[in-house]
Amino acid sequence: MHVDTLIRGGTVIDGSGAAAFAADVAITDGVLTAIGDLRDVTAGETIDATGRVVAPGFIDVHIHSEIAIADTTNPYRYGSVLQGVTTHLTAPDGFGWTHLSGDPARQLWDGLRFAYGEAPFPIGWPSAREYLAIFPGNTPVNVVPQVPHCAVRMAVLGWDTRAPDADELRRMEDLTREWLDAGAKCLNLGLDYQPSAFATTDELIALSRVAREYDGLYAAHVRYNGLGRAEAFRETWRIGEGADIPVHISHERIDAESAALFAEGEGRCDVSFESYLYPAGCTHLALMLPLWAQAGGPDATRERLRDPEARAAMRAVLDDKLNNDPMRARVVCVDDQTGTYVGREIQAMAEEEGIPFGELAIRILESEHPYALMVYHRRTTPESLREEITATLRHPRMMVASDGMYSGVSAHPRAYGCFAQAVRLGVREYGAISLETAIHRMSGYPAERFRIPRRGFLREGYGADVVILDAGTYADRATWEEPRLEPVGVDRVIVNGTTVVLAGTPTGTLPGRVIDCNASA
Repeated sequence: MHVDTLIRGGTVIDGSGAAAFAADVAITDGVLTAIGDLRDVTAGETIDATGRVVAPGFIDVHIHSEIAIADTTNPYRYGSVLQGVTTHLTAPDGFGWTHLSGDPARQLWDGLRFAYGEAPFPIGWPSAREYLAIFPGNTPVNVVPQVPHCAVRMAVLGWDTRAPDADELRRMEDLTREWLDAGAKCLNLGLDYQPSAFATTDELIALSRVAREYDGLYAAHVRYNGLGRAEAFRETWRIGEGADIPVHISHERIDAESAALFAEGEGRCDVSFESYLYPAGCTHLALMLPLWAQAGGPDATRERLRDPEARAAMRAVLDDKLNNDPMRARVVCVDDQTGTYVGREIQAMAEEEGIPFGELAIRILESEHPYALMVYHRRTTPESLREEITATLRHPRMMVASDGMYSGVSAHPRAYGCFAQAVRLGVREYGAISLETAIHRMSGYPAERFRIPRRGFLREGYGADVVILDAGTYADRATWEEPRLEPVGVDRVIVNGTTVVLAGTPTGTLPGRVIDCNASA
């Protein structure tokens, strides 16, 4: 037998969680054609993987990369690929811009620009398929579509905070079905973000029932601001029950509260979650405002700041959160419009100027319209963080995902180190899980959970997405001070049979495809 590419002598970890085994791996026409003892096989290219792990390419189910990977001028577009990630899902937090044009598209872009930066090309697409057409030939990784609830709601209701009437709900169902027909399996939500924050539970159940027709699932950044963590989880369980659909919670972790909530959820519906292992989150400053202050997007918020009564109310909320919220020990700006605040901590700046924390936050919102991107450091200790990471990685419903962003002056290190960190900390330093389990959480489990066909495993007939790495040195280097340092320990990353990273350097090839999760096998 003659094949295009033969990977010889490696230790195969196939993505299932099963024990590693010695085997050769053959690739032809972008497909895995044989795995085993292939000593008699000849190849156009032979790769020596002696002493290396050969694993399926990793899958990031929550990554704000879709504009960056389609922009061939973006210098950060390989931050995920360099870790071995070969498949990205679109529409994290329900973000998207289909079925919009003109000022509505611009307004929604401004509301979400904190995650994507300046628009590199015209924003607003008339259909799901026209949006997905921007990827083939322009991306180094595969793309899996999800239904972007922000765009669906904006297209029907604009910034309205009310529930849809029966006709409007039917239109939202039709847009959801269009995305599912275009290859999506998942309805994705960001329920702290505009305009999705005002969606009713009944609306979400109705749209989830449409996804259920396609054997889909529901995934959400839940209503932390609107309901609080416990009630937001319970709303998710109600949606799972009401639509008879599997549910997935974004960027969570296991502590005493969430462990009890997930146990409750598992008794009510089919539950999963994803996690990055850093003790800090990252989003725009305006998300700290109450929902009424965010309603209508950044332009409406700016108008409210001109009203003395509304401004005072917003300042009081911000001051309370920056002083008293245990989830926000330090708030550091990593990107803004003018560069004035980048690298600086809100609380420290306020103390230097002798003004309340909330007043300094208001000034930033005014001067940095439409966004200022912040890293929110939690209060924790090395001991409690280790316990949390260990418990999170050991939870059987957990998968790894970065929530990474690939634009702006600076970044959160999760964008450049999340997957490598999970192996360095979880496997080598903490001994929380085996390497086989870690790779399962980064490949096979997300592929199965999000219904991604023929990906996530090293199996004959599957797409040839492969990472070859050194299990002893594979590690993140990105830090708070240098968040874009590239990982180490990755020899090669292959997407659809084509090498996209070699010896830690992108090759410039762009073999990524849009994966239709509803196409027949």
